Amino acid sequence: MIKKVGVVGAGMMGAEIALCFAREGYETVLNDISQEIADRGKEKQAAILDKNIKKGRITEEDKTAILNRVTVTGNLEDMADCDLIIEAVLEVFDIKKSVFEKLDAICKESAIIASNTSSISITKLASTVRAERKGKFIGTHFNSPASVMKLVEVIPALLTSEETAEAVTAVLKEIQKEPVRVKDVVGFGLNRIFHAMYLEACRLVEEGVCSAEDVDKICKYGLGHPMGIFALLDITSHDLNLNVDRILFKAYGERFRPSPQIIRLVDSGRLGKKTGAGFYNYEER
Repeated sequence: MIKKVGVVGAGMMGAEIALCFAREGYETVLNDISQEIADRGKEKQAAILDKNIKKGRITEEDKTAILNRVTVTGNLEDMADCDLIIEAVLEVFDIKKSVFEKLDAICKESAIIASNTSSISITKLASTVRAERKGKFIGTHFNSPASVMKLVEVIPALLTSEETAEAVTAVLKEIQKEPVRVKDVVGFGLNRIFHAMYLEACRLVEEGVCSAEDVDKICKYGLGHPMGIFALLDITSHDLNLNVDRILFKAYGERFRPSPQIIRLVDSGRLGKKTGAGFYNYEER
């Protein structure tokens, strides 16, 4: 039974994943490579909760109770007694490999290890843990922003047990998510749809058909999306977007060739909201 959850990676995605569990009463451990970075993750959670207070969705007392369920740490060994550990570090295989090897050695035998990778094969990631752990390794790809979006792709690896898949699906439902079982292919389901769409949106701008602002209006007022695709890309950050594009391009070829616009943004340091500028300038807002 899953009672205590760990999240490795206290960036926006990791912090929000941990928040999802803490909101629903789970004791949660949020880790990063230093205590300072982990603390910043909890600050991000507090900022999200403050917005919810302003909207009347929760009270100050709720915020305090939720944050009290989150322990932040720069020591991976604090994950030792967690029942489920979700990795949410950089989308680079070698970095994830290092995390999984350490977790495999630290965590109890019954612990489930999950990856929030958005594109890397779960079976390949599962190869980084011992044979005894492979049945308890799975993919859980949360949709960004994780504290708001309900979708989570559940991706069993080749050797993932059905018991593990069912346990993870059940706990995701407990935290008010909509889990969808997806085959272990590069990019899974969400990113194959999303990247095909956003690459076409980039072509519309490159060809002068319409501006980025107008594409976002089409998404919001024509397709019913909560935000425009370029605004969303600025949130997910363009270094990650480009990295995923390259992974998809390697797997599927021309249909996922990276956009020159995204490459230019990355080369210029305009990585999105986190740097103050991407498709939009946030310092002017």
